[in-house]
Amino acid sequence: MQILITGAAGMIGRKLVAALVARGELRGDPITGLTLVDRDAPVLPDGIPGAALAADLSDPAAAPALAEARPDVIFHLAAVVSGEAEADTAKGYAVNLHGTVALCEAIAAQPDYCPRLVFTSSIAVFGAPLPDVIPDDQPPRPLTSYGTQKRMGELMIDDLSRKGALDGVSLRLPTICIRPGAPNAAASGFYSSILREPLIGQPAVLPVPDTVRHWFASPRAAVGFLLRAAEMETGALGQDRSLNLPGVGASVAEEIAALERVAGAKAAGLIRREPDAAVQAIIDTWPRGFDPARARALGFEAEPDMDTIIRAHVEDELGGRIPVAEQG
Repeated sequence: MQILITGAAGMIGRKLVAALVARGELRGDPITGLTLVDRDAPVLPDGIPGAALAADLSDPAAAPALAEARPDVIFHLAAVVSGEAEADTAKGYAVNLHGTVALCEAIAAQPDYCPRLVFTSSIAVFGAPLPDVIPDDQPPRPLTSYGTQKRMGELMIDDLSRKGALDGVSLRLPTICIRPGAPNAAASGFYSSILREPLIGQPAVLPVPDTVRHWFASPRAAVGFLLRAAEMETGALGQDRSLNLPGVGASVAEEIAALERVAGAKAAGLIRREPDAAVQAIIDTWPRGFDPARARALGFEAEPDMDTIIRAHVEDELGGRIPVAEQG
């Protein structure tokens, strides 16, 4: 089993690599090679042979070289995040759309080849006005450049799957929370920062009202989604290869209440409210909740509540300790 991961140096990419190395197999076959690709070369882990490459899919030579190796499973995670894609339209289209098109075209150009392609899409493919709970048959009508780029990638994957050039699954990821490490340029980044920073005793800025609702899943769940998409039978998907995924629906106020339950009032008191109209304008176009019956029936699972998401971060990133609770 040969596996290619684009965007492998990102947070989800690194966690996916670690999970694959720990498993040592995928779809019942031993993993014999990992090819990890990002704009800066990722770190190749011990345990499985492979290669770590610095490559940009907007480079015309990059995708054909990757497809020529004919990996069995491709996880396409490379992306410019939402806020950056909105601020720099050309960069967003170059990476999120043209990079995806280049990869799909390179796969389709290989004779007698049909790999499983798992594409990380986003709930940003939906745009306001929206119902409070989005059913699986809700038409996607994005109102951001990021959502538009992801939706265009989904459609190409649907089409090439129909033609047998690839076997695609597009995962409309919830906002991943809590993201470890430094904040990124995603418009949704504050959803993580208002939990992550207070847990370690640092202040965080909240740019939207407490009443704002959103749809969340942990990094653990995201890796589980990717592995499930790689291993599932895709016949049940039919012509629609895009899945709305399970998650936790919560308001900002409910996030903060969960933080207080897990880490105490001191942590919740570190959140500072500073309204940001630009962030609010993007968030206002995004979904608030889902009924992902199709994905659940296909075996996709997420956390039951925000408390569990916070505790997963404490276990995975903080060694089971809550630093703010240990401070005087």
